[in-house]
Amino acid sequence: MSPRPESGPSAPRTVSLVTLGCARNEVDSEELAARLTASGWDLTSADDASVVLVNTCGFIQAAKQESIDELLAAADSGAKVAAVGCLAERYGTDLADELPEAQILSFDDYTDIGTRLDDVLAGRKRPAHTARDRRKLLPISPADRQQGKPGPGQPDTQQPEPHQGPAAPWTGPDGGVFRRRLTGGVVAPLKIASGCDRRCSFCAIPSFRGAFVSRRPLDIAAEARWLAASGVRELVLVSENSTSYGKDLGNLRLLEELLPELAGIEGIERIRISYLQPAELRPGLIEVIAATPGVAPYFDLSFQHASGRVLRSMRRFGDRERFGALLDQIRDSYPEAGVRSNFIVGFPGETAVDLRELELFLDSAGLDAIGVFGYSDEDGTEAATLPGQLEAAEISRRVEEFAGLADELMAQRAENRIGELAEVLVEEQVGDGRYEGRAAHQAPEVDGVTTVFSAAPLAPGDMVRAVVTGSEGVDLLADSAPR
Repeated sequence: MSPRPESGPSAPRTVSLVTLGCARNEVDSEELAARLTASGWDLTSADDASVVLVNTCGFIQAAKQESIDELLAAADSGAKVAAVGCLAERYGTDLADELPEAQILSFDDYTDIGTRLDDVLAGRKRPAHTARDRRKLLPISPADRQQGKPGPGQPDTQQPEPHQGPAAPWTGPDGGVFRRRLTGGVVAPLKIASGCDRRCSFCAIPSFRGAFVSRRPLDIAAEARWLAASGVRELVLVSENSTSYGKDLGNLRLLEELLPELAGIEGIERIRISYLQPAELRPGLIEVIAATPGVAPYFDLSFQHASGRVLRSMRRFGDRERFGALLDQIRDSYPEAGVRSNFIVGFPGETAVDLRELELFLDSAGLDAIGVFGYSDEDGTEAATLPGQLEAAEISRRVEEFAGLADELMAQRAENRIGELAEVLVEEQVGDGRYEGRAAHQAPEVDGVTTVFSAAPLAPGDMVRAVVTGSEGVDLLADSAPR
């Protein structure tokens, strides 16, 4: 290991960027990387960096703890440390008081991140921001947001769209996409919006990510073409709520128009969309996702539970019957469509009857991927004040029970796909004549993979037709088939 560079005014301007959390954070980090490079900072490994910049996650308690551990580990290494991202934004001065080892930065600091790190490197401690509800930074009416003033940290000269939080990668003065990829690979996230207008009783994300703002289609398409030119073959569209896309641009059907346009970009083999709200999933959008060539028939639906009573307490839509009808509608359009969802167990007041509703739904839903999470109180949320709070041990027991059920059901769903013809995007070679990739129902990182056996050589980025011959848990085995 090489000696760590000294800190201080004469220290080299080298930075290691650590990303935690979701794909949306990955895009934010790549925007930060571009800004840092443009301001003269060199990106390097953690061992060689004068400053470690940690893009934190503040979603649930486990993610918060991971972020704190990463910040402490960076400080122990001898580097100067700065925190950005959701945890930093959410707690501001409170986090700074508890974690003096790190400089706490806000979303408002993103456009001038190079100067902020100059301060960190020189040991100039800037006052941390006071946390606030970022939903109040833009008009309540979505129709007024695109015409409003840019949010703090995004001046008109650099950011033409009014984002109140970390904007999706912006278009620079020369018209080019201002984003630097930090990882290779043939799959990349592409942010289509920021923020959320929903008021789920358990979720604090809107308060620190802000109100919902769509990116303009021209900017999204420009970035998609840039990604395609860099070797990306699958785009994963991300936001806090993709089904709201376009409502602040005056067109609730804008996503239905955008998907075919993106799928038609030269070099892009597949478009996948994530974070769909069941309450907002329109028949027209279902049809476009299921029937448009180049768009994965993949539905990432945020059900969260199946008991109508619990869902009402969560301030969400639906129940077992309505969700079942929605899945029937999807499969009427595309019988082999992939569906994934997440569920919370142990919500305040959850009863055995509620759990039975969830069990019955999972048994009948035929989901390809199921995430099970235990409820935890989040600061400032309505759910934290509800009666009927359960003991941590009981929540853990319910998580273990339903996670076991989920594993069984996902394995059965994978087995049921044997004999199907799949379109697999190859990501890497894993042996002689063996290639790993993902079928249309498998999103990167969160779902299973497909191992393709092929006598002909394949390369990352190839889209291969393959017959599913077996399964191992959620993963599939397949033989390449002639087109």
